[in-house]
Amino acid sequence: MTPQFWATTMHQSERTEFTGLGSRRARTAHGAAYVETGHGEPLVLIHGVGMRLEAWTPQVAALSARCRVIAVDMPGHGESDRLDPGAKLEDFVAWLGVLLGDLKLDGVNLAGHSMGALIAGGAAATFGARIRRVALLNGVYLRDADAKAAVIARAQTIGKGAVDVDGPLKRWFGEGSETAPIYGLTRGWLQAVDPEGYATAYNAFAYGDDVYAGRWPEVHCPALFLTGSEDPNSTPEMARAMAAAAPRGWVHIIEGHRHMVNLTAPDAVNAILADWLSREGERS
Repeated sequence: MTPQFWATTMHQSERTEFTGLGSRRARTAHGAAYVETGHGEPLVLIHGVGMRLEAWTPQVAALSARCRVIAVDMPGHGESDRLDPGAKLEDFVAWLGVLLGDLKLDGVNLAGHSMGALIAGGAAATFGARIRRVALLNGVYLRDADAKAAVIARAQTIGKGAVDVDGPLKRWFGEGSETAPIYGLTRGWLQAVDPEGYATAYNAFAYGDDVYAGRWPEVHCPALFLTGSEDPNSTPEMARAMAAAAPRGWVHIIEGHRHMVNLTAPDAVNAILADWLSREGERS
């Protein structure tokens, strides 16, 4: 099924909203780029591998009315400094801890998409009360042997300097979506990614699905697991398994959508995130 995209046509004002968000970037003392807007409880957003903070534009626009929203560029993406080659998922989680310290954030609401979801899960498992609520959008969990082999093979190819644009887009959006404006924006972000930063993050993503997988029973804050019913890699079964393992976990499956669900079904995702933000969370 081809999803109904946020816009089958995109007005100039909507394009400007996507491109204008990133023009307001600031940098932390340790080289992380971010955009901050709104007031209230802090909400930190971490995008997926190959993307940049602009991928959260619909959520920033909707949720900044109730939260202090901080969208960040993952290391080696957008305008954030790279981590060292060979960095593992644990290093990306440590990077997030430094970012929270630089911004003097505590008791945060943390949402991540794809690789950002792996980072968010690691933070929820290890940061204690620094994380008030956690949301994993299109997160991976304990891939089977075939899926593991496929993603490791892609990581090895990317590590040799070959950045495939069309393959990920087909997995993320499905066939027949090429003319959707959001497809074109996403393609541009992926084409612009720093190859070395992308390779480092993708390798951590490929090997990171089991690093914190056994820690969900220890996560006692509200934990949302959301994905698209048609996502072939961050599957509904994975989301349900994580929700079952987390003491305060629950799952939402967006029917007819795939991997970029926050962009292809933003109204639904924003409503689900607003409900998540209303759940009583851990306090520091």
